[in-house]
This record gives sequence, structure tokens and C-alpha cells, in this order.
Amino acid sequence: MSDPFGDRPFPKGALLGAAALIGFSIVTAGIGRLTDFGTVTPPDAEPRVVRELAFEDRADGSVAVYDVEIAQAAPVAVLDPGTNGFVRGVMRGMARHRKLEGVGTAPPFVLTNWDDGRLTLEDPTTGREVEINAFGRTQIEAFATLLSAGPAGTETAANAVDPAAVTGSTPR
Repeated sequence: MSDPFGDRPFPKGALLGAAALIGFSIVTAGIGRLTDFGTVTPPDAEPRVVRELAFEDRADGSVAVYDVEIAQAAPVAVLDPGTNGFVRGVMRGMARHRKLEGVGTAPPFVLTNWDDGRLTLEDPTTGREVEINAFGRTQIEAFATLLSAGPAGTETAANAVDPAAVTGSTPR
């Protein structure tokens, strides 16, 4: 078998170009890391409504949602089987992360509506936080209803949240 390059050396221009590109990438990444240039940080905001929620799977396939600060045994919402796919998916991901870190199901999740219109779900035990606004209006509304739901599905005046106010838009 013959060598396809034969006696020809590898082109020096290509090697210099590749080295320059690699060097530029490393320098740019280093400057970005040291100066925080190009990083995204959430704006300073105050929480408008904060709710600590616990989720419990039921035998019938539904998910019961409890407000840990309400001393009643009744859930504030029940997610029936086949509904609320986004809420279920987010909670499944959070539960998986807890399981990987060896955290049980007892600690509550924190759902927060910020005064700048953001809606976040945080797991204080693992440090994970999901910015619900990144997923669109329908998903925001799914979580916003959990902020205002009261025992047995009633709305509490203390936690009443208008989903349009969270999304920053008007209802359809």
C-alpha cells in the first residue's frame, strides 16, 4: 500500500490555522470565565408568592399536591391521570435527581412567583431550579394554578395568582 501523501509534508498553513483557532477559543473562554462576560444571571427580584409543595403519587395514578404550611390533610390539588403532563414531567425529573442524590420525598419543593413575572420551582435539598417561564404560557399556567389552589381545589385569597400576571400577557 502506498502512502497517499508520499513525500509531501502536511501543510503548515492548516496547522497554524488550527493552532490559532484553538488558542483563540481557550483565550476567549478564559476571559469569559474571569469577567463573567456572556453569562446570564437572573435579575434581582423579590418573591411575590412563595409556596412549599409536596407531591404524592396515588395508587389510581393521580398525583396529590399538598401545601406543607397548611395543617390540613386535604391536598390543595389533585392531578388526575392523563392530565398535567408538563407538571408531572418536571416533578419526575426533580424526583429522579433527588433519588440520585439519596434525598427522600419528604422535603417540599418551593414554587415562587417573582415580582418581575418569573415563576420558578426549586428543590432546596438538591439546589436544582427550573425556570418555568422558559417553557411557555400553557406550562406557566399549569404551575400558576398550584400557587392559588386551596384545600379541596378552592382558591385561597392569600395566594391568588393571575396566570396572565405571571406570564406578562393577557388571556386569550
